[in-house]
Formats: sequence, structure tokens, C-alpha cells
Amino acid sequence: MTKSYPSLAQSWGLTGIVIGCMLVFTPLNMVLLPIIGKEYAMMVYYIVMMAAAFVMGHFIRKNETNLRGYNCKIESPQLLPFIILAAIGLLIGIVSPVGNLIPMPDMFKELFKELAEMNGFGAFVTMVIAAPLFEEIIFRGIILDGMLKKYSARKAIFWSAFLFAFVHLNPWQFVTGMVIGGFIGWVYYHTRSLSISIIIHAAVNACGFSLRFIVDEEAMLDQSLVESYGGRTNMILITGSAILIAAVCLFYLHRHFKSKAQLLEEHV
Repeated sequence: MTKSYPSLAQSWGLTGIVIGCMLVFTPLNMVLLPIIGKEYAMMVYYIVMMAAAFVMGHFIRKNETNLRGYNCKIESPQLLPFIILAAIGLLIGIVSPVGNLIPMPDMFKELFKELAEMNGFGAFVTMVIAAPLFEEIIFRGIILDGMLKKYSARKAIFWSAFLFAFVHLNPWQFVTGMVIGGFIGWVYYHTRSLSISIIIHAAVNACGFSLRFIVDEEAMLDQSLVESYGGRTNMILITGSAILIAAVCLFYLHRHFKSKAQLLEEHV
């Protein structure tokens, strides 16, 4: 009989491994900084740190369950446009406004401004390729997949999203992690496809990365929500449209997943 892994406590432990790797490999970033610049130093640091966390998590999972692989099949590729639009709609319509309401100390403003200045190839690889790949394997491929075998779907999705949000170690990305992580978890529960989870994460991060070329993210950090949208009317139109698009896509996905579940029940 295959043993399930991880439990909630073990999921906290795996999250601790990720945070521990962040700290252990910090000197690598500092050593590389004067040699290759902050963007590529961050890229190398992130990939090495997350690869180490993944290897440890994968090794523990294999020992506990004898599972070696991950389900990367996409059975319904026609759903991808709706899934991606829903994620981006949630990002623009809910995550950004809510995150903007949380006061940001000057120390964090400077940190996020430094990150916003990184818009080259190294930052693209980190945000749009490495982060979706490693984070989804750990938080959906290992943590959520394992918890779905031990707990109810709601509990598994909530805690996987919470831990995903927690590991970012700041309240602004915590909001993103909870909302987008919860959505990715819901989609993963219905599709069991790690590839779709990675695609959603990559699309959301690509959206954030692209904004660096369209808007002045540094100036937005010092502005109110209304100011950042260029006026109350623009804010209402943009956030309202994003929420509407997300709602329509979520409704379609819910109906599709429900009908699929009913078909499976009929064939049992």
C-alpha cells in the first residue's frame, strides 16, 4: 500500500526547508553580485536555492511514497485560455487592489523598487521560467497532491495556498499567493495536471514582468490605488472589467469541471 505524503505538519516542514535554503544560499548571491551583477546573481541564487529545496522535497517524497514522477499531462488544452484569463483577471481585479491597501514601509518600497528595475533576461528567467517550475512542483506537485490524498479538497487547497503565500515572507506577496495559489490549487484538484499549474503561474508572472515595460512600477509604489490607475473612473473600469472576465471564466470552468465529475460518476 502506497503511503501518502505530506501531512499538514510535513508540509510545514517542507516549507521550512524552502525558507532554510533561502537563508543558507544567501552568501552565494552576495558573492556573485559584484561579479555578474544583481540580476544574474539573483537568477543563479534563486535557481540553486530552489533546486536544492526541490531535490530534498523530492527525495523525502520518494522515500515516503515510492513515487518518482509527476503528472504533467494536459487532457483538456481548450481550457487553457479560460484558465489564463481567469488568473490574470484575479491578479488585476483582486490581488493588485487588495495588495495596494496594505501600507508599505520605506524599507520594503526600496526593495520592491530594486526588483522592479530588473527587467532583463535574467529577471525573465527567474520570474517566468524558474519560479513557476520549482514553486509549482513543490507546492502543487508535492504538497497539494499529497494533502489531497489525506484531507478534504478545501483543506488541502487552502493550506497549500497558505504555505505558498507564507514562503514569500511579506504581506503583499502573501495576498498574491493566497488568491492565485488558491486558484491554481482549485484547477489542480480538478485536472491533476502539474503542467497547467506551471502555465498559470508563468502567465501571472509574465503579466507582472511585462508591466515593468508599460507602467512606472517605482512611481506606483508611492501612489494611492486611485492615482496608480490614473483616476477613479479608470480604476473602476479596469478592476471591474478584470473581475467580470475572471467571473465569466470561473463560471465556465466550474461548469466544465462539474460536468466532467458527473460523467466520471456515471461510469463508476
